[in-house]
Amino acid sequence: GVRDAHDPHLTSPLQGEGLMSELNRITNAAELADSLGLEVHAGHGLNYDNVGAIAVIPQIKELNIGHFLMGEAMFIGLEPAIKKMRKMMDRTRT
Repeated sequence: GVRDAHDPHLTSPLQGEGLMSELNRITNAAELADSLGLEVHAGHGLNYDNVGAIAVIPQIKELNIGHFLMGEAMFIGLEPAIKKMRKMMDRTRT
């Protein structure tokens, strides 16, 4: 089965301990879901600022970033928006 992780707190302007607490919660949930045989996806609110913190979680197999990219593409074009997001994701997954 597939489970999509959505955390509305992550898209809020959290910083410091609040942000770390949410990321720990997401990491723990992804680890548990993976141990139960679920494939974990994340999305709904991911953007250039927060995608790296989620992309680094190895149990998350897919990032749903389409809505953000389409909005960003209106301003900078689709190809540059995709390239920038890919760079942000790859930076943490290498």
